[in-house]
Amino acid sequence: MTWRRIWAVVPVVAALFVLGISPLVAQYGRGWWNRVPPRFAEPDTPSNDLFAFARILYESVRGEPSGYGWNTDYPYSDINFMTRFSQLTTARIRRDGDGMPEHVVVTLLDDTIYEYPFVFMSDVGTVGFSPTEVDRLRDYLLRGGVLYVDDFWGDVAWDHWKHEIGKVLPPGEFPIVDVPLDNVIFRTFYTIRKVPQIPSIHYWRRSRGAGTSERGFETAEPHFRGIFDPQGRLMVVMTHNTDIADGWEREAEEDEYFYRFSLKAYPVGVNIAIYAMTH
Repeated sequence: MTWRRIWAVVPVVAALFVLGISPLVAQYGRGWWNRVPPRFAEPDTPSNDLFAFARILYESVRGEPSGYGWNTDYPYSDINFMTRFSQLTTARIRRDGDGMPEHVVVTLLDDTIYEYPFVFMSDVGTVGFSPTEVDRLRDYLLRGGVLYVDDFWGDVAWDHWKHEIGKVLPPGEFPIVDVPLDNVIFRTFYTIRKVPQIPSIHYWRRSRGAGTSERGFETAEPHFRGIFDPQGRLMVVMTHNTDIADGWEREAEEDEYFYRFSLKAYPVGVNIAIYAMTH
């Protein structure tokens, strides 16, 4: 790997969530409905030890209700997460010439992926890896990278993802396990005592706030699963039956959604990002 680790991650104002941090202002994504082109990483951009949110672009080979494939929750989940990460830790983030968070999109065929210790994928119940992508993702993970996947619901999506990641990390050698709440990833920065179930804001509105399980009994229980390397390091983190990134993307749209869900979603992402940069 070519990155250098970021160690300055002690809280700046850890009580922000307790004391009533306010939703981000409108330019960070209120009411964003359109899909936008990917912002690809520049191949020669130095990392300078600055954190950048890196999302993997992939090909979808099947559809999922309310899913958009690789760009689900893009780009404002990425932008908002970087903004909050800079506020809630002392880690510095990469910014563009306008001072906005410089989030990036990479493919598994890009050498630039090795510049990022933490990469993200959404709606992975639709992904299809080519043989070359399988080899590249395996190499990235075994060389120290961490992949976080989120926002896929139900048994069919889970089985599809399990099959695809099984091509990358064969389950006989690298089994998928439920990560226990006493694992260090639940206390790298925030102490997380329960895996939150975050519904999409669309489902929450349709249900009039009555529930969080988007597909009834089938998706009633959120899961936090992982794949470890032989040294006990988490390589792949999976939040299933929950939409953590919608808690980032949609935080500015409704105050009630922000206080009920975004305040639970950010600690999950912060802990995973810090784990990736320190393990």
